[in-house]
Amino acid sequence: MSILRSLRGCAAGLVLLAGIPLFASAQQLPPSPALAAKSWLLIEFGSGQTLASQAADERLEPASLTKLMSAYLTFSALKQGVLKRDQAVQVSEKAWRAPGSRMFLPLGKPVAVEDLIKGMIVQSGNDATTALAEAIGGSEEAFAKKMNREAQRLGMKSSSFRNATGLPDPQHFTTARDLATLATALIRDFPDDYARYYSIKEFRYNNISQPNRNRLLWMDPSVDGMKTGHTDAAGYCLIASAKRGPRRLLSVVLGTESDTVRAQESLKLLNFGFQNFDAVRLYAKNQPVSQVRVWKGADSTVAAGFANDFILAVPKGLAGRVKAEMVSQQPLLAPVAAGQPVGIVRATVDGKPWGDYPVLALTAVPTGGFFGRLIDTVRLWFN
Repeated sequence: MSILRSLRGCAAGLVLLAGIPLFASAQQLPPSPALAAKSWLLIEFGSGQTLASQAADERLEPASLTKLMSAYLTFSALKQGVLKRDQAVQVSEKAWRAPGSRMFLPLGKPVAVEDLIKGMIVQSGNDATTALAEAIGGSEEAFAKKMNREAQRLGMKSSSFRNATGLPDPQHFTTARDLATLATALIRDFPDDYARYYSIKEFRYNNISQPNRNRLLWMDPSVDGMKTGHTDAAGYCLIASAKRGPRRLLSVVLGTESDTVRAQESLKLLNFGFQNFDAVRLYAKNQPVSQVRVWKGADSTVAAGFANDFILAVPKGLAGRVKAEMVSQQPLLAPVAAGQPVGIVRATVDGKPWGDYPVLALTAVPTGGFFGRLIDTVRLWFN
């Protein structure tokens, strides 16, 4: 594996691919498994690579997988101080009457946010989710608008949310790919909250114990989340995440015929990824890949790297044939925000294109002073 090097002189309009592999040879890839599901997707968390898929962009009803977005906004509210875990939330009549799976909240009584989160994630309680939506958004309708704005920000281009719980609505839909984007963002942006809640196997509230519906938590010790969903129209669905060694895989399986089948097919998909692909860790979290030239900034360069360990998946036996180089986005003009894409890592296997992966600014670079900007403007004329 070569040392990544920074290349300059690329076009200013360099397109950054969102971790989608450009496989050069289909013959190199192991055949994807056949699953008894409407739609499915398997990704390598460390790079965002798609390892296997079927109808991943088909719009389908997400059922309670919707609660991943409700949880994402809840964790955001906790981080911003809008909510506190020990905060008491009054249970409205709408939350109390929420149909479907329930936490069995008492009408009009205060319930701690911490309990509501567990009720939403472990018990998939529609009443708990509605109560949280009202606490954050003022109403479920206003919360749904927040959900759609966040979906757009995260790049979920084929999703529309009409409620916080996933109850059926003609305009409530998403795709396996969008759900993978959301699940990845939740684990990446809120790793402590993910670890705190999604592996809980059982939660007891109001003298009623309910198990987590994710059977894989009992079937495979490497599985530590995430969420199940079911309606008559959606079928049985499951987003699962498993970590074995340094690798994490994320599977999305939509539209199976039973609770048992969704667990079996999800485990089949996860095992396929772990057994048929090797993992190559190219860079550690927050490790600089390169220093990228910045124009008109307070600093002349910015460290570029990855927010998480960058782990590339390749078919078994090809790990030693991976090479990569960094291509910087030029001209890169200040201000540069931390987390902003500033280039790509271009990976090859046996000299053939494998994938382009966004590299991010590890720190911010503010705009420089007047004279510094003027000098760089002149330099750019000749560069």
